[in-house]
Amino acid sequence: MNNYLSELTIVIVTYKTNFEILNNCLQSIDPKVKILIVENSKKFENEDKVKNKFSNIKVLCTGSNLGMGVANNFGLSKVETKYALILNPDVICKKDFFENINIYLDRKVDFTVIGSQYDDSSDYKPAFFFNDKVFDYNMEMDENFLQKVDWVVGCSILIDLEKFKSNEIFDQKYFLFYEETDLCLGLKKKGYQVYSSKKLKINHLGAKGSLEDNESNIKFIKIRNWHLMWSTFYYYKKNYNYIYALGKSIGPLIRSIFKSFFYLIFFKKKEFIKYVYRSFGLICSIVGMRSWYRLE
Repeated sequence: MNNYLSELTIVIVTYKTNFEILNNCLQSIDPKVKILIVENSKKFENEDKVKNKFSNIKVLCTGSNLGMGVANNFGLSKVETKYALILNPDVICKKDFFENINIYLDRKVDFTVIGSQYDDSSDYKPAFFFNDKVFDYNMEMDENFLQKVDWVVGCSILIDLEKFKSNEIFDQKYFLFYEETDLCLGLKKKGYQVYSSKKLKINHLGAKGSLEDNESNIKFIKIRNWHLMWSTFYYYKKNYNYIYALGKSIGPLIRSIFKSFFYLIFFKKKEFIKYVYRSFGLICSIVGMRSWYRLE
């Protein structure tokens, strides 16, 4: 098989990411592939460590935390190759990932975006549908090992940049969550097909890409839940209408407010914070406020 990896640039957005996690990701990438790290702050603390270990990396700092979609747009605007692979820093590419990705880089396969799939042992789904259909790893695939889906998870997405008129691929109003869902829905509306590849296998730690994220981190709980609900309402309002979005949101809002009081009474701090910030984010989105909440 011919090697077309020179046609590919990987964009990895970080935000004070744990070095060990990032290092594991970088070590899983073929050294022939160009890598662009976009640090979502003023300074990438691990720049010397990374550049001493890897010669194929360029680092850019955004100057502030722009969020996932905007930071990826920033990185994509600097890419000079035909193809880009958006990769979360807590993703590890399987051994044959870059041998297999050549299938899609030879300009013979027509695609706009291709999502990766998890290791067979994973309980998570790599792709979804907008109706009630459930993704199945055994679904029909074509001769290029591609399965037609409606949207793919954003931790690892191969993009043909020539299919886009600008590098603003993701809606800049999102800070966190729903960027890839919104992107895929927009592509489907324009008549493009979204694919998931059985040949592009990854392991994804999940929620470990910034600030050494974990569920015990109060800052992480706040920002994750605020933006989950803000983005949910905005996604439905943008792609359907305000009334539809409101109908989808009233139930979650009532439940979040009720659970806030419930966990306050029983002194469950983390659960209380989770649902307070869910309520707060959803209310802000309903009244039309921008996605403003950031870490202190």
